[in-house]
Amino acid sequence: MRLKKLKTFIVYPLEALQKNKFDALTGMRAIAAIMVFVYHNRKYWRYDLPFEIMRFISEWHIGVTVFFVLSGFLLAYRYEEKPLESKKSYLKYILLRIARIFPLYWILLSCYFIDTSYSKGVDTYFLQYSLFYSLFERYSVSGIVQAWSLTVEFFFYILAPFLFLLLKKSWKYCILFLIGFFLLGWGIGFGLKEFNGNPKGFLYPLQFMIGSTFFGRSLEFFFGMLLAYLMKKEKGIQFLNKIKKPTLWGGISILIFTISIAFFARNNFVHGVERWEGRLIHELFLPVAIAVFFWGLMTERTFVSRILSTNLLCI
Repeated sequence: MRLKKLKTFIVYPLEALQKNKFDALTGMRAIAAIMVFVYHNRKYWRYDLPFEIMRFISEWHIGVTVFFVLSGFLLAYRYEEKPLESKKSYLKYILLRIARIFPLYWILLSCYFIDTSYSKGVDTYFLQYSLFYSLFERYSVSGIVQAWSLTVEFFFYILAPFLFLLLKKSWKYCILFLIGFFLLGWGIGFGLKEFNGNPKGFLYPLQFMIGSTFFGRSLEFFFGMLLAYLMKKEKGIQFLNKIKKPTLWGGISILIFTISIAFFARNNFVHGVERWEGRLIHELFLPVAIAVFFWGLMTERTFVSRILSTNLLCI
């Protein structure tokens, strides 16, 4: 009976992979995009909705966390460490990632600069076109502001095959590397501050680096990669199968953690993640809940997975 249950949970994800997509996860991507859209337009309702509701909506930036966990999962599931097999395979992998991100971004950015009344005062062309602008606190709200997440994604793309290789050896190696990478970013930012004041805020202050760069948000990708790794191993599947009703409990956990983060918001103009307690929940606990929820979407045929798999959300 136990073996039969194990086979059931293995077959469904593999069938989805053969169709080259996970329908429910695609639907979840749409929900995350809607959350981010509402979050960026919440200013229009800031004075119309009660504070308790507004501060909850103000944490809908967690849609970006959903994207990051999903990117970690999909890239690890598809590529693993295979791009490291040769220089040619890694180059091909990187070029595909560049083609995925930069062309549309460059078109939109060029339109932004063409409208001089809108882009007035922004002259950091190289930083904007290279996406390096979002590594500087001073420039992080210039140009296409929301593109900061593309910089975070691209850092992950570069490191993903190596991270998966470390993950295969031991999750501890991967965590240690990410901690080291975080300390490197903090050391650079703090070192420049001590050296010349770091006037443009390169990887500084610490709150900016943690919230807006891969140095601080790498764990979100890691938990997605960890899910992909566990799904590819029999012992990993056995471990995941110990989680009862992952869709239900993962979804409830996401809701609880989001409310918990919102609890630390003082008013409608700040976020709960601006407090260290909110940031801790956001970076350590929320990605785990999202990964569990993803596991449930892929392995349980529930009302939620059926809704998220509809053509309306999977376009």
